[in-house]
Amino acid sequence: MARSQRSQALLQFGLFCGIILFVNIIANSFYAHLDLTEEKRFTLTKPTKAMLSALEDRIYVQVLLQGEFPAGFKRLQTATREMLDDFRSVTGYIDYQFLDPLEGSTDDIKARQKALLEDGIAPVNLRVNEQGESKQQLIYPVAVFNYGQRKVVVNLLENQSPTLMPDEVVNNSVSLLEYKFANAIKKLQAENRAAILFTRGHGELDELETLDLERSLHQFYDTDRIALDSVIQIDPKVCQLLVVAKPRGPFSERDKFKIDQFIMQGGKVLWLIDRLNASLDSIRPRFYPVDYPLNIEDMLFKYGVRIQPDLVLDIECTKIPLQVGVVGNAPQFQLFPWPYYPAVRPTGRHPVVKNLDRVELKFCSSIDTIRTKTPVRKTVLLQSSRYSRLQFSPMELNFGIVRSELNPENFNKGPQTVGVLLEGVFPSNFENRVSQDMLAGLKQVGLDFRNASVPDNRMIVISDGDVAANFIRNRENKEWLPLGFNRYENSTYANKELLLNAVEYLIDATGVIEARSKEVKLRLLDTVRAREEKTFWQALNLGLPLVFLGLFGAVFFWRRKRKYASV
Repeated sequence: MARSQRSQALLQFGLFCGIILFVNIIANSFYAHLDLTEEKRFTLTKPTKAMLSALEDRIYVQVLLQGEFPAGFKRLQTATREMLDDFRSVTGYIDYQFLDPLEGSTDDIKARQKALLEDGIAPVNLRVNEQGESKQQLIYPVAVFNYGQRKVVVNLLENQSPTLMPDEVVNNSVSLLEYKFANAIKKLQAENRAAILFTRGHGELDELETLDLERSLHQFYDTDRIALDSVIQIDPKVCQLLVVAKPRGPFSERDKFKIDQFIMQGGKVLWLIDRLNASLDSIRPRFYPVDYPLNIEDMLFKYGVRIQPDLVLDIECTKIPLQVGVVGNAPQFQLFPWPYYPAVRPTGRHPVVKNLDRVELKFCSSIDTIRTKTPVRKTVLLQSSRYSRLQFSPMELNFGIVRSELNPENFNKGPQTVGVLLEGVFPSNFENRVSQDMLAGLKQVGLDFRNASVPDNRMIVISDGDVAANFIRNRENKEWLPLGFNRYENSTYANKELLLNAVEYLIDATGVIEARSKEVKLRLLDTVRAREEKTFWQALNLGLPLVFLGLFGAVFFWRRKRKYASV
């Protein structure tokens, strides 16, 4: 009898193990989860799901983030794997592998690092503290997406910033993973590259001044210059985005008409406009800036914005060097806050500015939004801090403002808008202004005049043209610094990221950029409370399992005694 019970128990145990093994094998073939987080961090956006569902060929992803890392990078590594698993749950065409580029012999590592550097992949030099000792560790927070003969390199780690804590940098990096991966896949699949044209002929930034921006755009777009007086029209099918970058000369009515009808037909425009001709080099020792004669104020007013003839001053600003003395024959310089260079923080949660660090502007003006004849939504993207003030033209510019400490009481005008997104139906600036002869001329070349734009058109207006200009060290040798890099402070601002996001949003028709608006909340531990209640939680964590174990043992012993006592 006892042997039969023992055999039956072993059979049941073996059957149970077999069922568990079978369930695990089946479960490995599927991936699913239930997202119970408040911000739905593990739920893909609809545009991303639609794009993944339409995949028809395999995409192979190499993630160079294998190895032992500090807690922050370990979290980024885990989040990257989970995001790729989320992608695989939608489509079976995603394959990935985690690799350690620093694994192997010294010669293998050097050869691998050289090959990565040729592809523009550089390591991050991380300082790690272990057991009281500090050491350097190279990390490649990079994922390479491969599709046929094409590949896109995705930087998993956002730029380190003096205004953000390391945990916040990692948190921003995690929240942007879906957008970066979806955007890379979208770019790999694109059969035709969108064209971006920069206007010229009105004193705009030249090719060397926008070199860094255009190099970044060239990975996915074609860029060129267009002289408006040499074309009959700007075709939105040929040019997906028109960039007007810091014009300093007037636009003729013909040029304005071509831009206006380009917008009416669905063309997108990025306006980077300086209202006043102020510059740091002009202040010798004082200067009176005047309006640039652009002749486009009526167009912008018609579309819903007005750039005021003023300058925005902000206590939260970048610094410039000024001479404070001479030692021997060598002049001595010191950095002073220069309120005419606001370090503006992007406003709101719009995908263009979500999770961006500060942007450096130079001699920017305030922007007012205007009520329009047609429905146009205005979204503020950039604002100065609440410690701002305005100087109206005519004014005198000099360096006297830095002689004393900036007083917050004098900067009491509140946040000033310096960047706006306009979306909707734009009214034509030439409505009721086109003669019959002009209409007949348009028809002869196969063009029709439009009084209003196509629905849901877009444009962005920023009241600073230098936001797109990289610093030129030597024009003859074409030496330049990266866009957004402040050579005085030796720090990088988010100018390039802002413009790349703006271009992406204006051109993007799939809505993948919607994933940028996802937010992963950083829930930090209350260190003060943790320190005060340390003993209690330690006792609870150690004692509670023992209490449950004791109760389980007591119940088990009681049932066993009762069962066999009756036999």
